[in-house]
Amino acid sequence: MRDAQGREIKYLRVSVTDRCNLRCKYCMPNGIECVEHKDILSFEEIRQIAECGAKLGITKIRLTGGEPLARKGCPQLIKLLKEIPGIEKIAMTTNGTLVRAILPQLVEAGLDEINISLDTLDAEKFAAITGQDLLPEVLLAIDAALAAGLKVKVNAVSMPDTDWKRMISLAKDKPVDVRFIELMPIGEGRRSEGRSNEELLEEIRKEFPELQTDDSVHGAGPAVYYKIPGYQGSVGLISAMHGKFCSSCNRVRLTSTGFLKTCLCYEDGTDLRQILRGKRMEMETVSGHGEGSRTGKGQSGAAGPENNELLDAMARAIYGKPAEHCFEQPDQITEAHGMSAIGG
Repeated sequence: MRDAQGREIKYLRVSVTDRCNLRCKYCMPNGIECVEHKDILSFEEIRQIAECGAKLGITKIRLTGGEPLARKGCPQLIKLLKEIPGIEKIAMTTNGTLVRAILPQLVEAGLDEINISLDTLDAEKFAAITGQDLLPEVLLAIDAALAAGLKVKVNAVSMPDTDWKRMISLAKDKPVDVRFIELMPIGEGRRSEGRSNEELLEEIRKEFPELQTDDSVHGAGPAVYYKIPGYQGSVGLISAMHGKFCSSCNRVRLTSTGFLKTCLCYEDGTDLRQILRGKRMEMETVSGHGEGSRTGKGQSGAAGPENNELLDAMARAIYGKPAEHCFEQPDQITEAHGMSAIGG
């Protein structure tokens, strides 16, 4: 469907957990106060929301976290989502440290793409950024994902000390897109110093004067891509701060607790968990039964995929999606949660 600005919203990012096994300095350096498991959406509840999303025009779903693979059963969720009519692609963003152990199941379930967050190829710096000495495992995960036939992108947060030359080398002999993402003033990001992709692009052009614009389709996101002759992969820039792309934004986000967010910058959105569980409690009260009264397939939310209340709530939220973010005016940002709670 289209929002009030005429943008076609086709992309849903789903946070399956707020937990993560790393402690990246710009995200959750001191950990977070995790929400209780009962407050996290069940896979069945996520499926019901995704079904309504598909009816509203969602075609791509990306699983995020926290670290999505910190939650058990991701292959099961991927399979559930891939079976929904209208859903064409399932992707995942992960830190890569848990990928190899479960990769065959992810592929068998229908995963199409994987984005791996990686900010450095220096082992010492990796440990300093993430709190864990796991760089070798992440690099092995990239190779394993490529060997399994997945489309692989590597996401690096653009910081003043980012060794972009070394990061770009990943794209030389592998069909990997290396993308640099401007740091946004969300959570710990407000207290960290990012770097402009305009400045980064200027440095890349100096190092690679033969750099060419890459207009081929790489996905559903806002990255602008460039090609270095002789390189198998491409270089992408995601410039939320200095290359504002709100006019073409095509996504909404579902937090792990069921809040449908329409923009990272604001608290705007709607609580879908309340609708799902409120409907269930209403049904149980009417029937006079408790947990045991759920239908045979174990549905944990509203009355099946034809839930008009859920559909209408999602449609209203999407239609009211803000015209643009206000990251350049920090005093107007109303979102107080960190990225792990929102879904990075």
